[in-house]
Amino acid sequence: MFGIVRPCRHRLGEKLTAQWTAHLCGLCLALRGDHGQLARIVTNYDGLLISVLTEAQSGPGGGGAGRRTAGPCPLRGMRTASVAHGEGARLAAAVSLVLASAKVRDHVTDGDGLLARRPVALAARRVAASWDRAGARTGSDVGFDTAVLVDAVDRQTGIESLAGPGTPVLTVTEPTETATAAAFAHTAVLAGRPHNAAPLAEAGRLFGRLAHLLDAVEDREADASSGAWNPLTATGTSLTEARRLADDAVHGIRLALREVEFTDGGLAHRLLVHELPDSVRRAFGTPSCTHGSHPYAPPGAPGAPGTPTPPGPPRRDRRGLLAGCAVWLGLACTCQLCCGTYEDPWTRERKDGCLHNCDCCNCCECCNCCGEDGCCSGCDCGCDC
Repeated sequence: MFGIVRPCRHRLGEKLTAQWTAHLCGLCLALRGDHGQLARIVTNYDGLLISVLTEAQSGPGGGGAGRRTAGPCPLRGMRTASVAHGEGARLAAAVSLVLASAKVRDHVTDGDGLLARRPVALAARRVAASWDRAGARTGSDVGFDTAVLVDAVDRQTGIESLAGPGTPVLTVTEPTETATAAAFAHTAVLAGRPHNAAPLAEAGRLFGRLAHLLDAVEDREADASSGAWNPLTATGTSLTEARRLADDAVHGIRLALREVEFTDGGLAHRLLVHELPDSVRRAFGTPSCTHGSHPYAPPGAPGAPGTPTPPGPPRRDRRGLLAGCAVWLGLACTCQLCCGTYEDPWTRERKDGCLHNCDCCNCCECCNCCGEDGCCSGCDCGCDC
């Protein structure tokens, strides 16, 4: 589950959390349906933005978007759910496969971990090649030529080999910008709103820039320790300059989205306008507004941060040992045990994750955003400040 947009359920609220989960599950199931179980490991938080943008422009039942009821899954506590499906989810799957393939090949080239061993590297290259072909097939089915993604990946290697001190870091981020611009713009085609393609391409270009920059910032120390190539270190770009470029990209995305005609843009707005500034702060280690998600209470008091939620009345529909173990395994493989609330795998009691006292209240930014003539004016994005 990699990606820079990692929203907390406290910020999203019940309605948007349900929509977000529908797109996440939809991407996962689209990968499984078209490409088999192994492909599900490339499910990522940023890829589902493609599905979100498609539905935001066309509505749940229009254009390239749709919903269906999915069967029980351990990651949903063995419950059925309404999930996104259709061309938007399939486009997200195609993009995720091709970019994951590039990521695998990059790790093979760097000889990271087990990939330094030749037999493992050979197997990884074969998997990457199969993902390239699979992504191209699905992309073709929805009218998207993944060659633009493959070309961007190929050019990236050459650009990095020529980059050095004094090279503008935006020269290095350009292939990523081009790839994400093409993917964002095609959601307008799927939704039947071609006039949205230009502003979405701009938003996608800046999103690709931001993703590349934040990835470089987060990996900077680890790359220095391992001797791996890092765009900031290679070009001599300071963290101050990287932060300026990241903040400019966030602002540019906000402006570009104002030009997009949405049917229901609440979730897209929340993720790309409200969550991206948090992604920047998280990458640069900048404290954000920390009002918390609970009203103040003395430590140890009911409702205080870090205090376990009092158990509710016992439930009769307890799971058996094996079913509970399966659900626990699913929860342990996701962020549900850490952030948000979940059902106890065996008793089904509602519990808070261990990071329930997360820094997820953006009321300072929210109020600035939702004020008179603010970017949230008239939108239904869950902003209730």
